[in-house]
Amino acid sequence: MSTVTTANPTAPAGRLSGAHHRLLAFASLIVLIVVFSLASPNFLQTSNIISILQATSVNGVLAVASTLVIITGGIDLSVGTLMTFCAVCTGVVLTYLGLPLPFGVAAAILAGAASGTLSGTFVAKLKIPPFIATLGMMLILKGLSLVISGTKPIYFNATPGFTQISQGSLIGAAIPALPIPNGVLILFLVALAASFILERTILGRFTFALGSNEEAVRLSGVNTDRWKIGVYALAGGICGIAGLLIASRLNSAQPALGQGYELDAIAAVVIGGTSLSGGRGTIIGTLIGALIMSVLANGLRILSVAQEWQTVVTGSIIILAVYTDILRRRRL
Repeated sequence: MSTVTTANPTAPAGRLSGAHHRLLAFASLIVLIVVFSLASPNFLQTSNIISILQATSVNGVLAVASTLVIITGGIDLSVGTLMTFCAVCTGVVLTYLGLPLPFGVAAAILAGAASGTLSGTFVAKLKIPPFIATLGMMLILKGLSLVISGTKPIYFNATPGFTQISQGSLIGAAIPALPIPNGVLILFLVALAASFILERTILGRFTFALGSNEEAVRLSGVNTDRWKIGVYALAGGICGIAGLLIASRLNSAQPALGQGYELDAIAAVVIGGTSLSGGRGTIIGTLIGALIMSVLANGLRILSVAQEWQTVVTGSIIILAVYTDILRRRRL
């Protein structure tokens, strides 16, 4: 049974509107690619396409995590700093403690899940608004990253194979003509897993139900606090994977990195059709949104648009995407 159908009681017109929104987002992506291709011959070069995919892998994983939280009707402003914190935890385990690579991978995911559980507890048990709870977690994690690392980057030169997590290419080894980075492969695996959870598991059904009508779910006898904490914990674990990807890409854990990533992730989620009011959203839409953000940033950079104007464009896109969501909900 489809999760969207059971958990989101809106009429079929609502699902049609969501599909229309994703189609519009995909059409916007194609238009951006065509425009930047015509504006610069460097845009469609293989090296640039790989760069776009690499950037999308990190933001896309963070956006998948944000999608889960936003569908519940919440928001997580800590995903960027949580990604950094998880990267620093991996650095401590691999570089400072000298443990094997699997321990570093586990450290990132477990640190993310633990932080997500704490955020979910603040929201579900203490009834702190998600915006405030995750804003506080963002500051806590930012400070902890600096404290644990001693405010200095942690490098992974002594860990063989760490850079292969993101920069290697299993697909390229099998098909030399397709040197798609492992980071992109990991993104799609995470997206497939998240889609399966949303559409085929009880956690997915309750994720949509919490965003649609949490009070009705609570009155039906469901422990909504437990399921909400579970969603935040899952999202945190996914942020841990993003931490591995960016640390592998940079071959270092940069404790001052991360702030601002949450805005790109939220923008990707909203552009992809997930409603900020909760109860509606898809992972495929989020992936399209993440690609739009990466293509736009890369294209503006190739055209030598100043960084400050790139930030202005990103902010404008977020406002436009949210306004579009408001109009869509009014029609429903």
